Amino acid sequence: MRTRLPLIAALVVAVLAGAGAALYQFALPGLFSARPTPPAIEVAAATWLLRHSVPARDAARADPLPADEAVIAAGATLFQDKCATCHGFDGRGHTVIGANVYPRVPSLHGLMPTLTDGQAFAYIRDGIRNTAMPAWDLADTQIWQLVTFLRHLPLTAGRMPDRPESVAGAHFVGSAACRGCHQAIYSRWSTTRMANVVRDPRVHPDAIIPDLDKPDPVLTFTRGDIAFVYGSVWKQRYFTRRGTDFFPLPAQWDITNKRWLPYHVPDNADWWAAFYPKDNMQRPTGPLCDGCHSVNYDIRTKTPTEWNVGCEACHGAGSAHVARPTKANIINPARLDYVAASDTCIRCHSQGRPPGNPIGGTYYDWPVGFHQGLRLADFWQLEEHKLGTLTFTHFPDGTAHKNRMQGNDFVQSLMYTRGVTCFSCHDPHGSDNPAMLRARGNTLCLTCHAANTTTGPLAPSIEAHTHHRIDSAGSQCVACHMPKVEETLGKVMVHAHTFRFITPAETESLGIPNPCTLCHTDKTTGWAKAALATWSNRSPWRMAE
Repeated sequence: MRTRLPLIAALVVAVLAGAGAALYQFALPGLFSARPTPPAIEVAAATWLLRHSVPARDAARADPLPADEAVIAAGATLFQDKCATCHGFDGRGHTVIGANVYPRVPSLHGLMPTLTDGQAFAYIRDGIRNTAMPAWDLADTQIWQLVTFLRHLPLTAGRMPDRPESVAGAHFVGSAACRGCHQAIYSRWSTTRMANVVRDPRVHPDAIIPDLDKPDPVLTFTRGDIAFVYGSVWKQRYFTRRGTDFFPLPAQWDITNKRWLPYHVPDNADWWAAFYPKDNMQRPTGPLCDGCHSVNYDIRTKTPTEWNVGCEACHGAGSAHVARPTKANIINPARLDYVAASDTCIRCHSQGRPPGNPIGGTYYDWPVGFHQGLRLADFWQLEEHKLGTLTFTHFPDGTAHKNRMQGNDFVQSLMYTRGVTCFSCHDPHGSDNPAMLRARGNTLCLTCHAANTTTGPLAPSIEAHTHHRIDSAGSQCVACHMPKVEETLGKVMVHAHTFRFITPAETESLGIPNPCTLCHTDKTTGWAKAALATWSNRSPWRMAE
């Protein structure tokens, strides 16, 4: 027996050494990495330990709050503020953080039915060690509000909170009243296009871009005729005043091509043209433009609280907040549900019409009566479209055909249904980036859509996804997912906002421009189809072959 002990000991040592070598060779090199998916046995063991880590008495606690609209709305606000960065707007964890931590952020839709109220409360309050879930220093009531909301988690997170009574009774005071407390934001905003949509050339002589003294057969008016200047990037239009109304003058300046073009909306263009005389001087801007170029435009007095898109266009009437600044008496669009949040922008960045037209015998082209805190769908109907038909507003597949239809596009997108909002990408207070974007180029897109992540392209790199050099235009996300197919003036085009790839096959069948031949202008649609067929990682079904 004694002679066997050394052999057994040697065998044990050999097995342990072999196991150690295997661990060193295969396991240790990957232990630092958060990229691998946790193995099933690890998930099962960790889940069992997690379930039993909450004391039975705590796990048995029941949510003491009623599941009413106020509690759910409060929980939704907390979720958007504290949780959505990792868990996503819809609670499914499809975020850059959620997809790249170890263990992965779980879908709350699947997790919550397996937890007691007490367990959910404990995990929010105390966090979960060795995961990305932090402990939250919130009041017990706030944690229970979150638990209540998570029990009623909709497909896309968030519900419209009730409009505070103090905001409902407030009146409009103008953006200047916000300046004292919000100087930095006010300064940024004041230089944006939002703050300078329309300008009075008597106050801002530099507002007029072209040289009005240079003769042109299209130009039939003088500086003295101009009461307001509209636009400063793509086109510039000019309004004259007659009595209490403003009217568009008959020429517009093409800023891109530096030329004068006639300005008149024909009957076969915007829907409202058929309801107005053909003469520009009988088409006042009040019912057709001014509601979106001002704050609180009054259709009876034909006056706004202020011209341009001021603070209260997005935050609602501010008198109560100016008198006593609190979060409770002002609307912050970032804390609204994704529909109401994006409606802040869609109200004017879309083609549609009020459902109550004509209003007082007049046809309006903006949502009369809507202001922040109300439901936009009660005041505005997006332009309808019949699939398969090319119209003034839409391509046959429903993609917008003209400018100022970002909202029509966006509500069709997967981004919208996942709770992304307009200001997830744009900063309405202003930035140094084009189109007031929060970051430039791919930096913005890859914040959420990095290569080989749950929400990104299933490719090891952007180059592998695009089949273009990383420093080329073809590797810019917007080149393929936001092609310039929507007309703003003549041949000046702007980006689509559906974010989907328009295939060459759709160009052949529906006549929609595709991003391949928009960039490779010397190539044909057939060439583009053949080129895509060589991409091993593309789906033939999505290419509509």
